[in-house]
Amino acid sequence: MDTNRSDKVAAGRGLKIGVIGGAGWLGGAIATAVLDAGIAAPEDLALSYRSERPDCFPGAFWTADNQALADRSDIIILSVRPTDWAPLRVDAAGKLVISVMAGIRLEAICEQHKTRRAVRTLPNAAAEVRKSYTPWIATGDIDEADRAAVRAIFDACGVEDEVRSEAEIDYLTGLTGSGPAFPALLAEAMMADAIAHGLDRAIAQRAVNTVLVGAGRLLEQRHDCPTDTVRTFLDYRGTTAAAIETMRTAGFNAAVARGLTAAFEKSVRMGEPS
Repeated sequence: MDTNRSDKVAAGRGLKIGVIGGAGWLGGAIATAVLDAGIAAPEDLALSYRSERPDCFPGAFWTADNQALADRSDIIILSVRPTDWAPLRVDAAGKLVISVMAGIRLEAICEQHKTRRAVRTLPNAAAEVRKSYTPWIATGDIDEADRAAVRAIFDACGVEDEVRSEAEIDYLTGLTGSGPAFPALLAEAMMADAIAHGLDRAIAQRAVNTVLVGAGRLLEQRHDCPTDTVRTFLDYRGTTAAAIETMRTAGFNAAVARGLTAAFEKSVRMGEPS
């Protein structure tokens, strides 16, 4: 283990972090979290952009040259679309490379960037508000200092878990990588029904958003299993139980399962050579 790197992670300073795609929403959210948590100082943060330099992160190093970013960084975060990754020829020999791309395998990342220290992660849009769930898996070549750095970065974005296989990352692409999209889909359907029943749009939106935010806070703070929460309402045999049973009869559970399967299959296809 590199004791110097471990000390830097523990102290929350001294790590030189580069974010390829730092001008994007996810790269920018991760960079903000890293700075706010004190994991890196502004002068130790490098970010790249493609067309126009953003007016944010004062004190950080901005560049359109991804190799220049890599050369000055200890840790390189790949925050680009999977479709934009293939032509990204950056030599990161001996450095820790962290991918936040869906579908791209560790083996491919190591081969393209000439490193054996690679981590595949999957944060989601809630990183912007420090509520992302980030599963991750690493090559066997990373050490405990690398693991500490990965945990520090993604704990700053929300919650992280090291998982057992890339297949689990592929599955979680749909389950958690989609982030707020699925609750937003439910909210959209609830809001549409409320408006159809005559509620003012602003009231419908406020009511639905508050319900979903409140549910999330309850599950988080009480550490409840969702199954237990649903069972409580079913046992009460009231209006909520009637709604749950009708939704299930209409195929709610099956629709969710089919959607997650579609996301999983898409993730696998994205990682296949073109």
